[in-house]
Amino acid sequence: MKTNENSWVLITGASSGFGEEFARQYAAQGKSLVLVARRLDKLEALSKELRERFGTEVINEQVDLSSIPAVIELHKRLVQQGIAVDVLINNAGHGLQGPFLDHAIDQSLAMIDLDIASLTTMTRLFAQDMRIRRRGHILQIASLLSYQGVKNFAVYSAAKAYVLRFSEALHQELKGDGVIVTALCPGMSDTGFAQSANQTLTPALKMVMMQPEPVVRAGIRALQAGRMSVVPGFGNKALTALTWATPRRFHQRLMANVMGA
Repeated sequence: MKTNENSWVLITGASSGFGEEFARQYAAQGKSLVLVARRLDKLEALSKELRERFGTEVINEQVDLSSIPAVIELHKRLVQQGIAVDVLINNAGHGLQGPFLDHAIDQSLAMIDLDIASLTTMTRLFAQDMRIRRRGHILQIASLLSYQGVKNFAVYSAAKAYVLRFSEALHQELKGDGVIVTALCPGMSDTGFAQSANQTLTPALKMVMMQPEPVVRAGIRALQAGRMSVVPGFGNKALTALTWATPRRFHQRLMANVMGA
């Protein structure tokens, strides 16, 4: 197997949405890819497309990322194969809309397992390798909702707030070791997330909805530029500024209306 420590990109949640688009954009750059998701059939179809279209090398890893032992085994397998991951895209995540007390506790804990525990473990394992090599890039997929608690998105917005603050802290901790950590905070995007989260698409959300391509492009550019975080899209940037400029009760009520909560 060909190994190239300068070009391996690992993307979690790669079978759809942002993950699929990250795979396409990095393949277009000539990077070798490690694609990770639960749905092997989706991964195989995507990897076949990327090999034929770009001639890139792709490794498929069918992993349940909500299982910490499975994450540890993934890292171990890649190390044993001599795959040095230079770019880690922590994209896998799960969301759910609705009142906190209307969801089973298992649903909330599953969200925490994937959005927080798995992301933290992936970051710890691969960032350690990057620090030893004194180079690496990690992009954490947060959310516009990470800037505030939003009604009917209690666990999701809290989980993404963790991702954002975790990333900001690591950006400062690791930059001296040659490792860049950046948080990407997208707003509503046409990725299929709304359907899987049983989310209501309000007219306001439809107006500001972005396609995956520019969101992913903004994330890659911010990571390459060494930025701490990025909010893609003018409308999303305006909402973020509004969060800082208005009382909490105002922007929380506004976001609840926008999100159909």
